[in-house]
Amino acid sequence: MIQRFDAFVSGITACYKYIQRIKSMEMTEFGLKGTHVMCLYYLCQNPAGLTASQLCSLCAEDKAAISRTVSELKTRGYVTALSQKAYRAMLTLTAAGQELARNFDRLIEGWVTAGGDGLSSEERSDFYKSLATISDNLRAKIDAETKHTV
Repeated sequence: MIQRFDAFVSGITACYKYIQRIKSMEMTEFGLKGTHVMCLYYLCQNPAGLTASQLCSLCAEDKAAISRTVSELKTRGYVTALSQKAYRAMLTLTAAGQELARNFDRLIEGWVTAGGDGLSSEERSDFYKSLATISDNLRAKIDAETKHTV
């Protein structure tokens, strides 16, 4: 069990650190950070728009971080709000934001392809299915433990 824990935690931690380094490397030329990338990515995937609250959930960031990120993306002309409701406003990409997000998609595709090099389609599919199952199980256990301590 300890070996499984070590392999899991070490592997996930290493991947997370590599992802952070990749985001930093790729975003330097744009003057952006990883949170900017994730907001642009999710807004690109949801052309009808998302609220800041939805971005918090998708990006796994707190309200303050998303608020700062969205504010900067608006200032740079990449994101616009469809109303003045602040936190509840639907946010969408501008034409410049869509173009930037498409550039990120190409970068992401290259890194994801490199990361999965040597895996068959079946192995890749099994990996993502297993990762989602582990994530869902951990979230369920955390939710159950939280309910017991409240």
